[in-house]
Amino acid sequence: MVANNGHQTRPLYQLRAKGLRGSQMELSVWELPSPATPRLKHPEWLATLAGKPLSVVEVRLFRKLKQLGIRVASLPKGEVKTFDLTEEDALVLALLFRTLAPMHSIDRIRVVCDGIDKLTKEEAGYWLGMAVHRKNPRRVLAALRVLLTAS
Repeated sequence: MVANNGHQTRPLYQLRAKGLRGSQMELSVWELPSPATPRLKHPEWLATLAGKPLSVVEVRLFRKLKQLGIRVASLPKGEVKTFDLTEEDALVLALLFRTLAPMHSIDRIRVVCDGIDKLTKEEAGYWLGMAVHRKNPRRVLAALRVLLTAS
């Protein structure tokens, strides 16, 4: 998409880190209003990860975020920090968060995380689109989990 000034416009995404009790935190991916997304009048939530699934992949996820120039340190309860994300990084993180959020098995969480890391941008976009825009997103995410954990 090209804006009137000739510059290319893209959807805008943001990672929000919120401090919970102790050293726990919650990470969320949001899509922000921009010229590329005129339907959005307010930020739109895409996915959140917290609790056990986050603790299982925390070291790996924080390493990945550090490579993106995002340093998420422990935050005091209620404090929120925001970080800009590229479209590709937002798609992968949102898909990862949505897929892992309801999971409990540490081994399966790790396998699904590995599988999502191997997806292309197009594959991640497809699965996230299916999860966001379908009537029963749980079925879509369950299917993805099965595909990624089948051996």
